[in-house]
Amino acid sequence: MRKIVATELLTVGEAFEVLVFLGLERLPNLGEEIRTSRFVRTSGGGAVITAVAAARLGLRCAVWSGLGDEAVQRLERDGVVVHNLKRRSEAPAISVALSTSDNRTFVTYNGVNDLLEARLLAAAPRIRSQHAHFAFFPSDCRLWIPVLERCRRRGITTSWDFGWNEALLADPAFAALLQEIDLLLLNEQEARLYSRRRTLPAALQFWRQSAHPVIVKLGADGSRWISRHLDLHAPAPRTRVVDTTGAGDAFNGGFLYAFLRGQAPAAALRLGNRVGALSTRAPGGLDGLPDAADLPRALLRAAHARNVLR
Repeated sequence: MRKIVATELLTVGEAFEVLVFLGLERLPNLGEEIRTSRFVRTSGGGAVITAVAAARLGLRCAVWSGLGDEAVQRLERDGVVVHNLKRRSEAPAISVALSTSDNRTFVTYNGVNDLLEARLLAAAPRIRSQHAHFAFFPSDCRLWIPVLERCRRRGITTSWDFGWNEALLADPAFAALLQEIDLLLLNEQEARLYSRRRTLPAALQFWRQSAHPVIVKLGADGSRWISRHLDLHAPAPRTRVVDTTGAGDAFNGGFLYAFLRGQAPAAALRLGNRVGALSTRAPGGLDGLPDAADLPRALLRAAHARNVLR
């Protein structure tokens, strides 16, 4: 493992070797075979995509994960510092995506990810970044509360994207963990799931009572910043969608770039929306990610905002 150095953004979580079968007219029924001439092999997972998205805009980023050789090479090409927690004899996680024009389904082999959380916990005391973004489902929320408390004492801000995991609702420490996260990043379905609300308006009302801001990603409808003191909506730009794999994680990278550069909440939402939208131009989660040169200068210009974590 390389020496751990200070970065602006550290992403912590699972990674996958991703096989994407594109252009399917529909998803297959049981016993059926559907063929396509479009296929992409890439790397993915929230920790990987978020780091690459932010690094391409200019943040100094690092990743802690269990990574295959291809993922390591891809991250290093984009200037991301890699701390690989996978041992040479262990298999990387592999995810297969079947993608139609408007839907996807996945099958995933866990590989090293079955062993990853314990190793991340062991490494956690060495977090030295300006901001730590967690992108995985914790098996025991209680174990991560001291990690976030330690980050806060050191002046390290944190964010978390849990993805869709119904098991979190049964964890008695989940509510306490939420209280420690500086920025919670959810999509619309997750916002309803974790609030135990059936509708989006009811979920948004629930999240307005949170101790810290909640960012809700709404796909084609843009995104929202929800807190006790602020409720903002930013519309999404129009784009020709090829594949939506990883768009939410791409949003996270753009949003966190703006946040760490001191941009106001509305500007951070707009940049996240633009990066997420542009990521859908190409299949897989990485090839469509923009560089700073692909974006209007106004989106990247820092405008300092006070009390953005209220």
